[in-house]
Amino acid sequence: MAKPWLEHYPSHVPAEIDMNQFKSVVDVIDKSCHDYADKVAFVNFGAELTYQQIDDHSRHFGAYLQSLGLDKGDRVAIMMPNLLQYPIAAFGALRAGLVVVNTNPLYTARELKHQLKDSGAKAIVILDHFAHVLQAVIRETDVEHVITTSVGDLVGFPKGMLMNFVLKYIKKAVPNYQLSQAVSFTKALDQGAQHSMTRHDINHDDLAFLQYTGGTTGVSKGAMLTHGNMVANMQQSSAWLGGQIRLGEEVIITALPLYHIFALTANCLVFLKFGGRNVLITNPRDMNGFVKELGKEKFTAITGVNTLFNGLLNTPGFSDLDFSTLTLSLGGGMAVQRIVAERWQKVTGNTLVEAYGLTETSPAACMNPMDIKEYNGSIGLPISSTECRVIDEDGQPVDVNETGELCIRGPQVMKGYWQRPEETAKVLGADGWLRTGDMAKMDAQGYFYIVDRKKDMILVSGFNVYPNEIEDVVAAHPKVVEVGAIGAPDEKSGEVVKVVVVRNDPSLTTKELEEYCRKELTAYKVPKYIEFVDELPKTNVGKILRRELRELYGTPKSTD
Repeated sequence: MAKPWLEHYPSHVPAEIDMNQFKSVVDVIDKSCHDYADKVAFVNFGAELTYQQIDDHSRHFGAYLQSLGLDKGDRVAIMMPNLLQYPIAAFGALRAGLVVVNTNPLYTARELKHQLKDSGAKAIVILDHFAHVLQAVIRETDVEHVITTSVGDLVGFPKGMLMNFVLKYIKKAVPNYQLSQAVSFTKALDQGAQHSMTRHDINHDDLAFLQYTGGTTGVSKGAMLTHGNMVANMQQSSAWLGGQIRLGEEVIITALPLYHIFALTANCLVFLKFGGRNVLITNPRDMNGFVKELGKEKFTAITGVNTLFNGLLNTPGFSDLDFSTLTLSLGGGMAVQRIVAERWQKVTGNTLVEAYGLTETSPAACMNPMDIKEYNGSIGLPISSTECRVIDEDGQPVDVNETGELCIRGPQVMKGYWQRPEETAKVLGADGWLRTGDMAKMDAQGYFYIVDRKKDMILVSGFNVYPNEIEDVVAAHPKVVEVGAIGAPDEKSGEVVKVVVVRNDPSLTTKELEEYCRKELTAYKVPKYIEFVDELPKTNVGKILRRELRELYGTPKSTD
């Protein structure tokens, strides 16, 4: 197929990547720990770990896991926010030949049980804040080994001990639990230091991660991401960013959780490969605390979703920070809104570059060139060794600038869904093309634009209305902080547009906002219902939960 995007690649970006430079993610870890041994790898609550310390600790942790009888291919769940313990646990498991099952700490008992049973995880590393949830379901799973940790375990004495005491006994943030088989993380490291870790032969075909996702269809299921998938995406991202990266000098802000595929690959692994200093933000929802942490670092890169960037822009003190070293602001996970991108550039002097990917693509598939001067509304060009196409309902490619479903093919595309061949077949063809479920179009230069999720589309009297477009318009109103657009039932039209709005000025009325929308949108796209709320339902990553938005506010009513 024609690849018009290749003509618009930055000069330093190759059309194809070298997959053979690394046999596995473990090779990348080994090389970086050797090459950057004295450099700081991760920072959290002011505590620092060098690459040499990450090397030692992760080898000890891997040896401990092997001492439990865990063998190559066994699954280990990790359930914690961004803490220094995460890279040690994840790298240790990978180096021991195990498969990491990233687990959302906010899971309910039902959700946790599903993931542990479905993955067949034999061990779990869990923050003690959530151990009571595990206690409720562990007997119904295959989990035999539990390693618990506390927030301050690796922060150092006396600060870490004080943090743990305050969280447990003053703030009562750690509910009581009973897990007789539990071993502390620090004890596991100490015991692992007494053993030697067996090095397995790991190659591209071996599983590295089971990343659970609602995906493009149905219930939560594990995307099988191999070492080859992850190596490919690291190589692709490295090639794309390489023109401006200073090896061993970058400082990346990691506010998105590492158990999420975006931060896992883009922040944890890619910047590990670069020898970067990774600043872990444990609770980015505390925006004031987040801004204080940013003030302590001469950061060069930050990743996030639209709501995170918007939240920072609306937090006092953010605009006063020193952005002189910032060279990379990367948005993904959900659509970046134009108003947010424009405000970000005005405040920081740095372009908010939009990228696109899925859990099923490890995740990066498209990215804008790093040297773009301003937000362009696109998700960019397919990255190296990646093909994209847009198809109609019959599976046939559509013309330039016509809307259809986006499909992706490349070495970063998952092996399939764990133990779900039928679900895999729905989205992944024998020819390697992944159907994303996203509606998109491609322009004549090969730039791709996401129109919306196929399932989120609103159908008004037979006309397709895409929530992203409505949200972009409403979000640009100066009295609006955030907005979510959904369909509401209507006898005449089938559906009409409803917007759920968080405002920053209580004087904003439904009439004022409706009149504003009429100037920007064609009649059938203008919201018929406008409801004002204090906050929108979001995932832990900050993506708006459209399904929950529909459940909570799908009734046809307005408020003032």
